[in-house]
Amino acid sequence: MAGPPGSGSAGAPVALSSRAPHVPADRLVAEMVPPPRFQGARFDTYIPDTEQPSQAEAVQVLGTFAAGIGGSADAGAAKRRWFAKKPAAPKGPRGVYLDGGYGVGKTHLLASLWHATDAPPERKAFGTFVELTNLVGALGFQQTVRTLGEHRLLCIDEFELDDPGDTVLVSSLLSRLVEAGVALAATSNTLPGKLGEGRFAAADFLREIQGLSAHFRPLRIDGDDYRHRGLPQAPAPYDDETVTRTAHRTPGASLDDFPSLLDHLSQVHPSRYGAMCDGIRAVCLTDVQAVPDQSTALRLVVLADRLYDREVPVLTSGKAFDELFSDEMLRGGYRKKYFRAISRLTALARDAGPLVTP
Repeated sequence: MAGPPGSGSAGAPVALSSRAPHVPADRLVAEMVPPPRFQGARFDTYIPDTEQPSQAEAVQVLGTFAAGIGGSADAGAAKRRWFAKKPAAPKGPRGVYLDGGYGVGKTHLLASLWHATDAPPERKAFGTFVELTNLVGALGFQQTVRTLGEHRLLCIDEFELDDPGDTVLVSSLLSRLVEAGVALAATSNTLPGKLGEGRFAAADFLREIQGLSAHFRPLRIDGDDYRHRGLPQAPAPYDDETVTRTAHRTPGASLDDFPSLLDHLSQVHPSRYGAMCDGIRAVCLTDVQAVPDQSTALRLVVLADRLYDREVPVLTSGKAFDELFSDEMLRGGYRKKYFRAISRLTALARDAGPLVTP
């Protein structure tokens, strides 16, 4: 759901650290659609890497999966059609799990699946794992089951395997939704300590969701981070004066001291970070420093995701984005979240370049 126009105007940037929005439960449900960055995502706009045949195969498989979900106004008819798609195997998987490293386009494909599924928008849901757990917290478990049980499709981006408690909660929720005939699609993060070679492990995902394993078909997507394919390195940070001047002449810009913003994030629930960015057209940050601890780092990851979803350029002074997280963090169990955040913030830094004039 789009927010109001930016509170700031040229010459009067707002401060994200002054915002602590209230987000009602009905907004959480209404916003379970692909984020603005992926509103135009379609299978035919996904550009497969010619050296990675699994990417083109994923497009084909997901297209078939979308066609099988159907969109009749009668839920029972939809379920019967889904099972009838392949008469020889009526009990096949009702879900797909996109297994691949960060930057291979999993979110683009997940959003394309949402758009390709023939059902009204209010009968399809798309959100991150964190947004789904926030919904359960706002509505309660039973009401969430009733609300999402009326849907044809639920897409979950960045399934959080590193949180055992929430994983059990969402696994229970998905079990109830499968019983209601809801088709599922998911991507996920890795488990703590499963460092691998920069990819998400399908075996970890399927093991963690236990009884749901039979309902998911793992779909491997190989490749490198598309955000860096043939693109230049991220621009170096600017000086404080340039960032401040740009914020004051950019309509809808925000301007914050980075340490102050990090402190503010600790006082706002992550479910509100999206609303905190309503109407913001550019984020300007001075004195960017390495984050001091893991809790702070994880909150910054959520904010980076919300900014990336909304295609908000980020202009900074201080340290470069590849210096945000310590070596210890980048070797730990949340390393893939941190690399994703670096990748996304780097893309947003490139987007901010045109805001700066000599």
